[in-house]
Amino acid sequence: MSVYTPVAVNASGCASPGCGCRGRKPAYPSDLTDAEWLVLEGEARGVMAELVAVAGRPMVHDLRAVLDGIGYVTRYGIEWRALPVDFPPHEAVYAFFLRWSRRGLPEQLAARLRGRLRVLAGRRELPTAGCVDSQTVRAAETIGAAACGYDAGKKLKGQKRHVVVDTLGLLLCVIVTAASVQDRDGAHPVLALLREKFSTIGLVWADGGYAGRLQVWARQVLGLAVTIVKRSDDLRGFVVLPRRWVVERTFAWLVRYRRLARIYERKPAHHEAMIWWATVHQMTRRLTRELAGLPSPSRWSGPPPLPVLSSPDRRGKVLQLLAAQPWRVWRGSELAAILKIENVNSFRVQLSQWSHQGYINKLGPALYGPTPAST
Repeated sequence: MSVYTPVAVNASGCASPGCGCRGRKPAYPSDLTDAEWLVLEGEARGVMAELVAVAGRPMVHDLRAVLDGIGYVTRYGIEWRALPVDFPPHEAVYAFFLRWSRRGLPEQLAARLRGRLRVLAGRRELPTAGCVDSQTVRAAETIGAAACGYDAGKKLKGQKRHVVVDTLGLLLCVIVTAASVQDRDGAHPVLALLREKFSTIGLVWADGGYAGRLQVWARQVLGLAVTIVKRSDDLRGFVVLPRRWVVERTFAWLVRYRRLARIYERKPAHHEAMIWWATVHQMTRRLTRELAGLPSPSRWSGPPPLPVLSSPDRRGKVLQLLAAQPWRVWRGSELAAILKIENVNSFRVQLSQWSHQGYINKLGPALYGPTPAST
């Protein structure tokens, strides 16, 4: 008998009295859609069958409903006890989270999804290079002092995530330590874990904080070439460094999940499991979108080009700008720069007069466009 085969259900559709999780419909943005569940179900059931050699007690609750419950907690950062009533009982969802996280279910699920994503992107299934970095996250007041530390550089008390990602930004390894652990010291266990899991990787990019003895140790002990990606001294301001930016983008993906925006888990292993569950959720949606041939979410490419200002007077040109981009938060200085007006203060007074006369809406944080009185 399979470990996830349901037992006989009651009238509500679930083997647990008073629970109707088997008849549950997706109701929240974090819930898996039918297309996403079609992608994830086969992988999840296959991994669960591999992780348990001997069949035990069958699952009482619906697997999809349980995974949706974990996704809800991860995405919105609530307490387990605050799960909505249409999910299985929070005790059952939390027990599933603990039991299968210890067995490595989310990590192996992420490995399968990552391989499929890499193949679709035209890469080899197993990565040959990665990027290592760390992120300090503030801990909640419920976290014990023994599990926390103070990061003097970031001036934060909490914990630090040491991660390795591939060239697509997909998570390979993660280890959580106290924030007081230096990047070079935290890189030792995460690189050792990387070598244990991925024999194909021979190159790892890092920033300047990993330079020095770590490079020698990684080359001699692990056979990894740690290459430092340096920022040019001639560059000023914010500049994207391609190899290092990949892992920074991964951190941005993770903190979208509110449970990962701060450290709420009392044990580092539980927080690592939360990271893997969030990764599974993110990879599932990405894989579903690519299998369906849907484009990636569009990036902001800036506002559309400004219209040709054909009006002969200044007020008419302002109204043309407001009508062309009614959503834009306009400032008087921006309008003055477009119209090539040198005396900005007098132009602001003129805008205020037009507002009182009803030609444009009230000047506040934004100018929303012409009013009916101006047409």
